Amino acid sequence: MSRFVAFILTAKRRWVQLLSFVLMNSFFLQGLKVLPCPGLNCYACPGAIFACPIGTLQHFAATGQIPFYTLGVLGLLGALVGRLACGWLCPFGWLQDLMYGLRRKLHRPRWRVPERWGWLRYGFLIVLVGLVPFFTHEPWFSKLCPQGTLQAGIPLVLVNGDLRAQVGWLYVVKVAILLGFLVWMMSTKRPFCRFVCPLGAIWSPFNRVSALRIVVDQETCTQCGACQRVCPVDISVYKDPDSSRCIRCMECIRVCPEACIRLVC
Repeated sequence: MSRFVAFILTAKRRWVQLLSFVLMNSFFLQGLKVLPCPGLNCYACPGAIFACPIGTLQHFAATGQIPFYTLGVLGLLGALVGRLACGWLCPFGWLQDLMYGLRRKLHRPRWRVPERWGWLRYGFLIVLVGLVPFFTHEPWFSKLCPQGTLQAGIPLVLVNGDLRAQVGWLYVVKVAILLGFLVWMMSTKRPFCRFVCPLGAIWSPFNRVSALRIVVDQETCTQCGACQRVCPVDISVYKDPDSSRCIRCMECIRVCPEACIRLVC
């Protein structure tokens, strides 16, 4: 892929993310709730038109069944494009990009978390999405999910007096988790994606085998670090172009001064 095409695409990525959020919550296409959402978008939102894949996985774990359909859809997307949906379609990923963009305006220091903690997202997937619902029969990840709190929990409580009367300790915990992540997002690039998101954990292994791949010409690469400076998940692309963290945003292709990074399929 040429740098010109990458520049055109990445220049429109914010608009694609906005359009994705609007379409995922367009209300009038409710029949699509049989399809897993290609991003972290709360199905409890009145306008949501897709099913939450993480909520579905928890439901099947709680009932002791295997979600072949959901796993098949997620696996197909991963095999085709890896984690591209994280970089282009996920509403919560978009929010993290916007919040980190406030860092300079608010003069907040940058907090770089060691990537050795990236394994935590697999822990959340196995424990909080799989084992905990299996043993408790409750979807605990959905109960605590900051995206669900922001998109459904807070709006529903604000407009529904009956729900406001039922607010208790769990709601306070949910809001506290959301506020913690919002503050963290202003200091660290996409912390939820990199260290928590179970949907990203599902797609992460596909980056090394997907049809859509990032390739670096090591002979012309000068390891200048330009790719890492613009990377939303803080990757040195030249070190590991197939990194499980890569969200296929293509920002690295746009800024590479040697034009040695490209997208292939």
